[in-house]
Amino acid sequence: MFMNPCFIAIEGLDGSGGTTQVAMLCKALGAVATAEPSSGPVGQLIRQTLRNEVPLGDGVLPLLFAADRTDHLAREIEPLLAQGKIVVSDRYYASSLAYQSLVAPLGEVAELNASFRAPDITLFLDLSPEACIERITARGEQKERFEEIDRLREISAAYGAALALLSGRGERIIHIDASASVEDVHARIMEAIGPCLP
Repeated sequence: MFMNPCFIAIEGLDGSGGTTQVAMLCKALGAVATAEPSSGPVGQLIRQTLRNEVPLGDGVLPLLFAADRTDHLAREIEPLLAQGKIVVSDRYYASSLAYQSLVAPLGEVAELNASFRAPDITLFLDLSPEACIERITARGEQKERFEEIDRLREISAAYGAALALLSGRGERIIHIDASASVEDVHARIMEAIGPCLP
């Protein structure tokens, strides 16, 4: 068992396997899983918006995500870390920098998120937009706002810029090839984070 605490964020395009890998990593580490949008009231509103159930424009989302993150940190992440837990979040502010920079300048979105606690490690599941859309389509579920091939290509490029910005300010970003089987991707994650955990 690894020493605690540690805050890990898992990032990637829709369909890259983040939710599955969060669950597997938490099981392996005895960690606590969380996600953004969070389970709080602002997070619920965001999820309704992403499912096109609440008609809010894209320009509102950067502010909603920042509000949700403020609540998420205070209500869940910080208390768990204070208890010495390992916390693994399915998305964190790198997602905001990537997704919301499509509707606002990256610098503005970064500034909106500048005061938030940085993860100890950010794992980026690297998978092409084409492979992601194949996985999304295979699920057979209703697609959310960003789950279209052209949007995923834009978001992929935006992630590149966002992760370069975060890496440039000293954050630990680890790219994981997510094209293999679920088990192989998990093994790559465990190998990659071993030296990084306290």
